[in-house]
Amino acid sequence: MPANVNPGSTYPLGSSFTDKGVNFCIYSPSALAMTLQFFDHADDVRPARSIELDPSVHRTFHYWHVEVPDVVHGQVYGWKASGPNDPGRGLRFDGDKLLLDPYARGVAVGANYDRAAACRPGDNSGLAMKSVAIDGSRYDWGGDRPLARPWNETIIYEMHVGGFTRHPSSGLDDGLRGTYRGLVEKIPYLQSLGITAVELLPVSQFDEQDCPPGLSNYWGYAPVSFFAPHVGYSVSGDPVDAVNEFRDMVRALHAAGIEVILDVVYNHTAEGDERGPTFSFRGLEDGVYYLQEQAGLRYSNYSGTGNTFNANHSVARRVIRDSLRYWVREMHVDGFRFDLASALTRSESGEPMQSPPLIWAIETDPVLAGTKLIAEAWDAAGLYQVGNFVGQRWTEWNGRFRDDVRDFVRGTRGAVRPLPARLLGSPDLYGPDARGPEQSINFVTAHDGFTLNDLVSYNEKHNAANREGNRDGENHNRSWNCGVEGPTDDPRIEALRVRQIKNFFAINLLSIGVPMLLMGDEVRRTQKGNNNVYCQDNELSWFDWRDVERHGEILRFVRALIGLRSDRERGMTMDDVAASGGLTLEDLVAQTRIQWHGVRLHEHSWSDDDFSIAATARNVADTRMMHVMLNSWREALSFDIPPAPERSRKGWVRVMDTSQAAPADLVAVSDGVPVAGSVDVPAHSIVLLLAELNHRA
Repeated sequence: MPANVNPGSTYPLGSSFTDKGVNFCIYSPSALAMTLQFFDHADDVRPARSIELDPSVHRTFHYWHVEVPDVVHGQVYGWKASGPNDPGRGLRFDGDKLLLDPYARGVAVGANYDRAAACRPGDNSGLAMKSVAIDGSRYDWGGDRPLARPWNETIIYEMHVGGFTRHPSSGLDDGLRGTYRGLVEKIPYLQSLGITAVELLPVSQFDEQDCPPGLSNYWGYAPVSFFAPHVGYSVSGDPVDAVNEFRDMVRALHAAGIEVILDVVYNHTAEGDERGPTFSFRGLEDGVYYLQEQAGLRYSNYSGTGNTFNANHSVARRVIRDSLRYWVREMHVDGFRFDLASALTRSESGEPMQSPPLIWAIETDPVLAGTKLIAEAWDAAGLYQVGNFVGQRWTEWNGRFRDDVRDFVRGTRGAVRPLPARLLGSPDLYGPDARGPEQSINFVTAHDGFTLNDLVSYNEKHNAANREGNRDGENHNRSWNCGVEGPTDDPRIEALRVRQIKNFFAINLLSIGVPMLLMGDEVRRTQKGNNNVYCQDNELSWFDWRDVERHGEILRFVRALIGLRSDRERGMTMDDVAASGGLTLEDLVAQTRIQWHGVRLHEHSWSDDDFSIAATARNVADTRMMHVMLNSWREALSFDIPPAPERSRKGWVRVMDTSQAAPADLVAVSDGVPVAGSVDVPAHSIVLLLAELNHRA
């Protein structure tokens, strides 16, 4: 046995502090030799100390382990694993490569880090990312706990930690811009907006060099660690600080009443295809961690990024579940959105499984019992499971809501037919056994695709800056530029674009389900027509804080809409009128609580030639009635409206008209304009009427 070390233990995996030092344990059944190396600094070429593990002492079954005294909090380390290089057997060992510990709580990235060095033969120690031993017990949470907010009170804001404050206009000191601490400084803005949860694009350590040459991976869908917070979002660039600053951010958001949902990427890693770099999993037990084909010579690629994590293998499944537990127990996050979640339902042969072990393991894990689970219920190989994702707790990004609402608002022929279902939580997708309307995460835009401003400003994608010949990104965007491609000084087109943006917000925030908004849509953030800014860590994708003033009309409208939705006592949204979940569309249409119309009362054909729809509804509290009229036609339409309710105080009043400029676009009920008989709804507009009801005798 090497001098001054102890045999160590098989549990827990990773680096864990003990009374005597630090226990290191790693899984690699096919390795023939294992060496643990310690470094003084992230860029060091040579280790300060190497410990070659004696398998007769430091190996138990498939686990290599050693306890090392006097290891300090923040120690930089890495593993070297020697074994067969036989891809046909699922083995790609390279004893020269420095490997990350899959369970490391921190990752150090030196100034000399080079992805290419991990792709070619030879020792890359001076150019590699390195693991960091972190004692997580040193943090004082001060009584913080996850918020456990009900789904029906949730409004999600999808955002990027770096891009939210990195723009010079953020008003923050240079050292704070683009960091966890920078986000904390902007919490008052999030509170004023009214959202209740942030959904953070990937914050576990990712490879910023996984992108075309000369650019930087911005989104973070290139994970190298499932446990370590991304060090690039810390102020100091130190992995220990990254852990503490992430926790500070979570604690501050919780104190403001805002939940933290992480976008987690377990379907693939940054190791890419069979020609990619060796960072960790590939060099430890390739065939365990990745789906493979052609007798192991190639990786299966259901993620579109070169590899697919073997999520339903018992060992890979444990890594994922242990990671989720860590983020909940030790980092206090409230939930997760699973990137390309359908890839996680595939077997080792790549076939979709009816009862995938990983999905049920996550759903039934007691540590995760109170967390929010959101599935992106498709993958990059065509497996589309929206409406039938496995499990009982999972909610889903509703891609059908996005597509159908986009088509209706831009005036596509036949788009009115699916709209009632989208407004009512998509019962056609989730069926009579649905767990409730909150199963549908409703969104019009997300990080992947056009921003809302660009959705109404561009007919085509403009991705030349990505240096992929404009071949990347979605081609079928269901967008409409309102007459001119890109920016314009034409006041008529600008007014139409503002109206369309308000229409999208109105439909999303008035519908049954959980609304999700994209960072900056509320102030018309633009990416200049680029619908795939994954590699644009620059002003093209950052939140420009000058837009808060430039587009204050949209911001005011969104804040007021969220306020209307969030008024649980007197509020009036479609969510308030659903008697329960699990109803078919026919059931909901038949309910007396909701009456459907066209331009004439009680007449609706929802044919291909219809471009309008109207609905009358009463809220559950029996304190308000609503009548909403949606017109996606290119001309104004006159809608009949029902007689004023008998118990109404002032009859029908118009509180929202998306064709109007602020402040007439959305007003308080007390300031609403009384209407009766019929209402003219301008082209491409939505009008909302409310009637306050007196209490029953």
